[in-house]
Amino acid sequence: MSVPAKRSATYADLAARPEDERAELIGGDIVVQPSPTPAHQSTIGEIYAELRNPFQRGRGGPGGWWLIQDVDVEFGIHDVCRPDISGWRRDRVSAFPEERPVRYRPDWLCEGLSPGTAMRDQGEKRALYQRAEVPWYWVVDPHNRTLTVLRLVSEGYVLERVVGDQGQAALPPFEAVSIDLPTIFPPA
Repeated sequence: MSVPAKRSATYADLAARPEDERAELIGGDIVVQPSPTPAHQSTIGEIYAELRNPFQRGRGGPGGWWLIQDVDVEFGIHDVCRPDISGWRRDRVSAFPEERPVRYRPDWLCEGLSPGTAMRDQGEKRALYQRAEVPWYWVVDPHNRTLTVLRLVSEGYVLERVVGDQGQAALPPFEAVSIDLPTIFPPA
């Protein structure tokens, strides 16, 4: 007896799930994500706060970006992820993305690692973002207090820079403004 072929899920399947469930669609599989840790949420919130005024609002920085936390982004019919923070350059996406899922390829993504998501964020999702040609990918590890900047080149993502929780850093693609690194991580 043959086993019936498994049907790959689409965004319609994802949208039919409970509204309060954190789920993504990776390779046609619906992946339910655990709730983030307090350290994860705090760190992601602080990064968003550091970038929002200078890069989205143009206050104390050049502006020119749309930044959205925790929004569904479609990378293909069977791939819809919910990065912790997604960013689009306004010179490429002129109007604020309003539809769900967002169907514009981001210019920058940031994922915060939690025990339940670290493998996926650094494995499957990194590969997916690379295939989608997302130019910049930040991976933040609140536990180890590091922020890794990856840059897309023709061979894939390469390590651009790793910083810890000391001092300030101007990190691409947001190098116009320095981030106060100790403040993005929860107190040690």
